[in-house]
Amino acid sequence: MAVIRPIRSEQDYEAALARLSELMDTLTALPSQTAYMNHPDKDEYEVLGDLIEAYENRHYPIDDPSPLEAIEFRMEQQGLTPRDLIPVLGSRATVSQLLAGERELTMPMARALHEHLDIPAEVLLQRPVISSGSAFDKSNLERFPVLDEAMSSVDTRNAKPLGIGHRGTSEWR
Repeated sequence: MAVIRPIRSEQDYEAALARLSELMDTLTALPSQTAYMNHPDKDEYEVLGDLIEAYENRHYPIDDPSPLEAIEFRMEQQGLTPRDLIPVLGSRATVSQLLAGERELTMPMARALHEHLDIPAEVLLQRPVISSGSAFDKSNLERFPVLDEAMSSVDTRNAKPLGIGHRGTSEWR
């Protein structure tokens, strides 16, 4: 078994990938699960895989898809058409508006999609990002110093009003 070291650079990462590929070729050629479990390189393969995964998560993070992207992906995976979502979401118009990006997900829709299509709830319930330059008025932030600090790096240029929300306040996406 080779000495396993942390992956600290792109060169270390490339070398780890090459070694993992060698180990994979060796281990996938084994005749049985028992042979794999008893192979002396099994531990190196598993630990190296974990190190590579940790490095990739740190240096090449992949953002969650938007709720609409997740729905479209799951539909493609399962060979579903918009018509197949009608029993899940309630009506043809709702499905059409949702898939066209004209309608936001409601909590009942998110629950139904999570339950019936097994889309992770955290993907469906993502908070929309406010972007700068919209009708969102940053001048009001001085009244709320904590919010002012939190919003200092937020880009509100492309925010769109959702309409009138609870107690007559505007909602933004």
